[in-house]
Amino acid sequence: MSMEDYSMNTQIVRNWMASNPFTITPQTTLPKVRQLMLDHHLRHLPVVNEDKLVGCVTWRDIHRAEGWDGVDFGGYDLNSLLEQLTAKEFMSYKPITISPDATIGEAAYLMAEHRIGGLPVVDEGKLVGIITESDFCRLLILQAENAA
Repeated sequence: MSMEDYSMNTQIVRNWMASNPFTITPQTTLPKVRQLMLDHHLRHLPVVNEDKLVGCVTWRDIHRAEGWDGVDFGGYDLNSLLEQLTAKEFMSYKPITISPDATIGEAAYLMAEHRIGGLPVVDEGKLVGIITESDFCRLLILQAENAA
């Protein structure tokens, strides 16, 4: 009986990523982004414009956008301003990405080095998936099962 090699240096991103991830556009409003992330238990949300990745939104970006409490907005209500805020105004631009043919080890290295929990997977400029810490947990479970 042969054991499959679940090493981080042999497994490739394509086999572990979530394909066709939820995405938003730069025009998606903050309330819609927040609700999408809550409804689908997302921590990373790629921002695309005509199938091209242009940014990424995380909970950190949302909390930073909502952290304007105590700032004088010249009589405007903070809540109404936040309702009009669009992703292009609070997303992280130029997110770190990875190729679907990279190894899981390469993805883990990038995530650790940049202290991020997920990487958009891009092939020829187009978003094809996302790989997150949860995907690494699945790999670790299989490694443990194979070792037993």
